[in-house]
Amino acid sequence: MRLLIALVLPWLTFFTIARPIAGIVCLILQITVIGWLPATLWAVYALGQYKTDKKIEKALADSRGRAP
Repeated sequence: MRLLIALVLPWLTFFTIARPIAGIVCLILQITVIGWLPATLWAVYALGQYKTDKKIEKALADSRGRAP
């Protein structure tokens, strides 16, 4: 769902991943027609980084729980 939002409304993606300042900057970039493509690419990249960070946090939490 977030990927669809990143493609249609890139600035909104940043608000869903708790990065409101980046969302505002992305909105300003998206307002220009030329800036739409960079804004979309930036949102998709940020979403990928967010998912990676969440996987790392989960793996660390799991490994801490299993340690003797």
